Amino acid sequence: MTQLRWIDAEPPVRLSSGTTWGMPFQRGTAAGADHLQVRDMNGVAVNAQAWPLATWPDGSLKWAGIAIGATDQPSDAYHVTHSTDRHDGGPAAAVEHSPGVTVAETDDAVTVSTGMLDMVIPRRGETLFSELRRAGEAVAKDARLVSLLQNNLAEGAGSAPREAYTSQVSGVTVEQRGPVRAVVRIEGRHSAKDGSREWLPFTVRLYFYEGASSIRMMHSFIWDGNAEEDFLAGLGVEFTVPLASELHDRHVRIAGADGGFLVEAVRGLTGLRRDPGEAVRAGQIAGEATPPLREWSPLVSERLRLIPSWNDYTLTQLTADGFELRKRTAPGHGWVGISGGTRSGGFCSLSDLRGGFGIGVRDFWQSHPGQLDIRGAATSNATVTAWLYSPEAQPMDLRFYHDGLGQDTFEDQLEGLEITYEDYEPGFGNPTGIARTHELTLYAYDSTPSTESLAADARAASTPPLLQPSPEYLHQAGVFGDWAPVDRSTPVRAELEDKLDFLFDFYQGQTEQRRWYGFWNYGDVMHTYDTDRHVWRYDVGGYAWDNSELSPDLWLWYMYLRTGRADVFRYAEAMTRHTGEVDVYHLGPWRGLGSRHNVQHWGCSAKQLRISTPAYRRFYYYLTADERTGDLLTELVDSDRNFLGLDPVRKVRPDADTYRPDRGALGVGLGTDWGSLAATWLTDWERTGNPRSRDRLLGTMADIGALKYGFLTGEALYDLDAGRFDAGREVISVSHLSAVFGLVEICSELVSLVPDAAFERAWMQYCRLFLATPEEQAAEVGQPLAGIYLTQAHSRLTAYAAAKLGSPELASLAWDSFAEGGENLNHAEAFTLRKILPPYVLQPVDEAPTVSTNDTAQFGLAVIQNLALIGDQLPPSTEAPEEVPAS
Repeated sequence: MTQLRWIDAEPPVRLSSGTTWGMPFQRGTAAGADHLQVRDMNGVAVNAQAWPLATWPDGSLKWAGIAIGATDQPSDAYHVTHSTDRHDGGPAAAVEHSPGVTVAETDDAVTVSTGMLDMVIPRRGETLFSELRRAGEAVAKDARLVSLLQNNLAEGAGSAPREAYTSQVSGVTVEQRGPVRAVVRIEGRHSAKDGSREWLPFTVRLYFYEGASSIRMMHSFIWDGNAEEDFLAGLGVEFTVPLASELHDRHVRIAGADGGFLVEAVRGLTGLRRDPGEAVRAGQIAGEATPPLREWSPLVSERLRLIPSWNDYTLTQLTADGFELRKRTAPGHGWVGISGGTRSGGFCSLSDLRGGFGIGVRDFWQSHPGQLDIRGAATSNATVTAWLYSPEAQPMDLRFYHDGLGQDTFEDQLEGLEITYEDYEPGFGNPTGIARTHELTLYAYDSTPSTESLAADARAASTPPLLQPSPEYLHQAGVFGDWAPVDRSTPVRAELEDKLDFLFDFYQGQTEQRRWYGFWNYGDVMHTYDTDRHVWRYDVGGYAWDNSELSPDLWLWYMYLRTGRADVFRYAEAMTRHTGEVDVYHLGPWRGLGSRHNVQHWGCSAKQLRISTPAYRRFYYYLTADERTGDLLTELVDSDRNFLGLDPVRKVRPDADTYRPDRGALGVGLGTDWGSLAATWLTDWERTGNPRSRDRLLGTMADIGALKYGFLTGEALYDLDAGRFDAGREVISVSHLSAVFGLVEICSELVSLVPDAAFERAWMQYCRLFLATPEEQAAEVGQPLAGIYLTQAHSRLTAYAAAKLGSPELASLAWDSFAEGGENLNHAEAFTLRKILPPYVLQPVDEAPTVSTNDTAQFGLAVIQNLALIGDQLPPSTEAPEEVPAS
């Protein structure tokens, strides 16, 4: 029996949408997902739906996605059992329940019912859904995507015309059909009104749960415009909301900051010179039906026509630090300012006595510029629009940030790399193919909810409730390689845990202090700090946005696995969303490749698998069963073919014979390249059983084992058709980058997952020799290894060898190497925090001198894996100074 906990410690007030999570099972213990059952903390069976996410090589269940439906009284905790937990050994007993989610399909539409609401989804046309009903009443209809295209950003040109586009649906697929959870996938593109152009391909998923009164909506789009000519001036989702009640019984609710709400009626009855009566005022403020007009004071009821009705409302969040609310009586009349604040909750609703519609946008202010519009609230068909990119912001400008600086040849570009660390190449700073995902929640109301209820809905939309297994259970399941839950049992362990906490808290604080927010930026961090200007090097070539350099994604996910901390999970989640969408190409010639660190996320000419690798995404996929992340993993299945179109080391390759795409022979590095391919094949094999992925993974493992120098060979010739390496290469070439983009973690899993003695020996040799003395290296392979850097990061290789071989000497070397600090991270200064005061920066900020994101990530991974592998052989002290308090 496995206990599940709410990630935020406390259960939600209510679970209006249901929830889905992923959980693993030890090898050989669970036959399949149909044997799983969920119980609440009192042991009562709960309606649940389970499906396999991954299997072990023996065919037993490794990961399952599990969902429970909506409930007004969620349990404090839940338990999952499978057949081996029960004496009968049979499948999970059926739970008595209502019909749950039902899906009906015709040639024209898909209709989904949760028992509380019904939605009709046409298979073609402009609309994502034609009608959303609650208790038989339509609360929203004709939902569609909208976008605005502007073709001119010339300075001084004034306001350029904008062309409106709307969604055109090309396909609707039912991916799950209940009984507890249904998923409908909608695909299409944005189309001009006259049909002259289509662009911005999109995927929308709608999630329905048994008993749910709300629907989760996941919207993803791919940028496929011309950055020189196309400027996105607005992107949103628009809904029509039918209204029939009197204007004074129509209600607008918009979330402000810190849980506050604008609470107004379309025609307000409070604050008037004459009082309609206490019951009238109280009813309107509560969102309830006001008494009949005959019960009002005639001083008001006979003058209703003279009270303005407010037709339109707008909230704009153009930065992370400020929103503005305003309204007007009708188009052609002036806007009246309502209020403003810092960070809106990104939620609004419009309702009358028949019911209403609400929408919440997750990460609303973090992903600015956003906007919420209500139009036509005084008419019979209002519109509510959630703008994911506000039309009141500056149009989106994705042009490359400089003119090339004369770098027309590889020689010039390599010179540029020497000074700004930017790997520039003409035409490669192109955003065409990058993507962005937003998560929204749609609410169907049978009346105007109380403000307290709406505040709970806004919180749930912003921070969706999530169940998760404990770190101890995840560790016992044997997933994700070498890590262990937090252990503060000794002073030295406690000291190292404190360092890990400090570094995470520091980066979380830097995101806030430096405002690492925005439509394309949220979820990423900066690469390296500029201690002279007291800013991160946001404008210096390859030192700006990190784009997964040296695996901060891995550091964060392993930290979450160990701690179970909600703040770590959500920081890692935001990074996974960003790096998997924005930093990777999803169409075009570089589909499946990611861009190296740069001033712009897509700016670097190094398009490589080490950025797009599934090693960074699969944590989130398995822990949440998120279908969008599953799409990203599926995109990469044939990523070995990317080497045909783009040689990752084309500028510095000394031997053309190792790269012959015309013959299907490709030079593939055994570090960052093969590590990414291995993560791709392993993940696909586990998820789908694909024999191509299995055979390429196991075959190339065998080939690496057969190489004379194994991983020390550095690169091998890969036969794309056969999916195998030429094992005859006899060269020694070592890179300090080979093992710091997920190779360590993937190899650790592979050694324990599939038996291959030769591969294990090759990996063990690499781990033993990388930080060995030059004399030891020469004695074994005939020469010392060149390119040994990032000593601290690679200490975990030595720790791995020490643990597997039971060598105290190697364990001592590992901890000594870890304490050394490496060339790029001064260990004595890594934990020094000081406050930089004006006038040096725009605002007071915390600064940790010499720490860069990639060094921090590798430090964190080294701590985590060393503790898991050789923590019982810790030295008496790490000799790192105590943190210096901010002054």
